Amino acid sequence: MRKSAAESAPGANSPRKRNSGPMAQFALPITEVLVVAGGWQTEPDAEAIIHRAIATAAEVANAGLGEAELAVMLTDDAGIRTLNRNWRGIDKPTNVLSFPALSPTGGSGPDDAPRMLGDIAIAYETTRKEAGDEQKPFDHHLSHLAVHGFLHLIGYDHEKDDDAEAMETLEQKILAQLGIPDPYADRDPHADRERMD
Repeated sequence: MRKSAAESAPGANSPRKRNSGPMAQFALPITEVLVVAGGWQTEPDAEAIIHRAIATAAEVANAGLGEAELAVMLTDDAGIRTLNRNWRGIDKPTNVLSFPALSPTGGSGPDDAPRMLGDIAIAYETTRKEAGDEQKPFDHHLSHLAVHGFLHLIGYDHEKDDDAEAMETLEQKILAQLGIPDPYADRDPHADRERMD
């Protein structure tokens, strides 16, 4: 039987785990990982990497998600290019896209239904190329993209420099918790920020 993100994530046996009484607002989100492209078959640990990254991001961001869930689609450049074109009007592949769920407008659903945070899509070829170009381990870059996508789902953005700085600072803190070096350390402080999508 497969473990949920909450069961396999760091601190899963702590008092803050899912369905633990009054502290349930700190529950880790349920993360469903869907592999829809063949390239990911060469990365057998990708699903575990994503579960760990998102669980750590939820804990460090202290987002107070309560019972929540999200889906991560591991796709390829062709798949993410289609999503990018259809949803953003940009006809090219990218590394990661996030699609926050709309807030319900009517009455709330069943009390026991987890809140849907949204979806994240990550492209294999672009992720692999960027990791190689930046000379960083693939799992580190994949973790960063998962964290970045998750932060978008909980309301973070990087359209303005102040927002980008806040988001990057939180990413650095989360990645440090995962034992991953600062992905922005080698960036020229005087250069324009190169932002993920």
